[in-house]
Amino acid sequence: MLTKFETKSARVKGGPVRGISFHQQQPLFVSGGDDYKIKVWNYKQRRCLFTLLGHLDYIRTTFFHHEYPWIISASDDQTIRVWNWQSRTCICVLTGHNHYVMCAQFHPSEDMVVSASLDQTVRVWDIAGLRKKNVAPGPGGVEHRPDNTPDLFGTSDAVVKHVLEGHDRGVNWAAFHPSMPLIVSGADDRQVKLWRMNESKAWEVDTCRGHYNNVSCCLFHPRQELILSNSEDKSIRVWDMSKRTAVQTFRRDHDRFWVMAAHPTLNIFAAGHDSGMVIFKLERERPAYATNGNILYYVKERYLRQLDFNSSKDVAVMQLRSGSKHPVYSMSHNPAENAVLLTTRTPNVENSTYDLYAIPKDTDSSSPDAPEGKRSSGLRAVWVARNRFAVLDRTHTILIKNLKNEITKKVQVPNCDDVFYAGTGML
Repeated sequence: MLTKFETKSARVKGGPVRGISFHQQQPLFVSGGDDYKIKVWNYKQRRCLFTLLGHLDYIRTTFFHHEYPWIISASDDQTIRVWNWQSRTCICVLTGHNHYVMCAQFHPSEDMVVSASLDQTVRVWDIAGLRKKNVAPGPGGVEHRPDNTPDLFGTSDAVVKHVLEGHDRGVNWAAFHPSMPLIVSGADDRQVKLWRMNESKAWEVDTCRGHYNNVSCCLFHPRQELILSNSEDKSIRVWDMSKRTAVQTFRRDHDRFWVMAAHPTLNIFAAGHDSGMVIFKLERERPAYATNGNILYYVKERYLRQLDFNSSKDVAVMQLRSGSKHPVYSMSHNPAENAVLLTTRTPNVENSTYDLYAIPKDTDSSSPDAPEGKRSSGLRAVWVARNRFAVLDRTHTILIKNLKNEITKKVQVPNCDDVFYAGTGML
């Protein structure tokens, strides 16, 4: 992949392809590139269906609308265009930015567009007029109104609703939150900014600082209070939206990151870098589990569950104490005492904790008991004998504890990251 500004020579053919977007229902994707062309492709037929012409410079991003037969494109010609891909015409040109427009996207449910430009602003556009003019509710739901019907109301197709100023370098990306009135933006000032808006105004809420080069792309997690961003500093960062602090960082050795996407329903993300792309998950989906004979114990939501392999009966045996946002990382089961140790790892590993529970003997699976557990700090806890367990604590010392959670012995070990059961009395 090229840098953001390679020389603008008059290329005879093709050139880099920059913006790609899949259609939500149909086997289509749209692409825009440095040949000033937007192409719509059918990936089942493996061919280009048609080309949309009109931009006068490189095209940075292209996206399909979630409902209408529209495509939005952002270009270095300082404009944003909305196209109808059924009639294959440009239905609107949004002008106002005075430098390259790096990104433009439709709102996931409302008649709005957000755009980011190297003029250091993010703009929010109201496109309700465009919808009223172009989309008529017909008997079959949304139908497209022909472009030549007279405009009786004289409404403007697209108007600037908010101009967000706050970045002090060019802005590379801006995205709406899926359900809240929030926008996230990333810029060459190395900052990720969070903005809030209402009907009358928009304002900056906070800034996430930590990248040490241009921020290329940023987005809201579709289902959690998280922001993801990536950058030319070769890292992907995950930020806590409420605290505005970085909770995870993933680095590559030699590749700058340029673009990122979230799967609409699954825990899958993709990020494009200089030499390809990575597909990643943010948290492990496999639950913490332990087996004893024909019984599998595992954690699901706030319950410890028990699955009998012989009868396939799966019941909740107890409710876990709440208080941690993080999933249970590991489980160690003690069949002699019918007790479990559940370790919860936090993004800052030093703050990890474990809970010691005695599993209730008789429990009603429809409303299982919530026994009092004993909670202490530790990176992992594992049983080593009938009445002893080992804890790797935050100083990387091994503590041996009894069933009352009292320390009976300390074991100094060379610095280690994890411990595992290795037979009675051994680790």
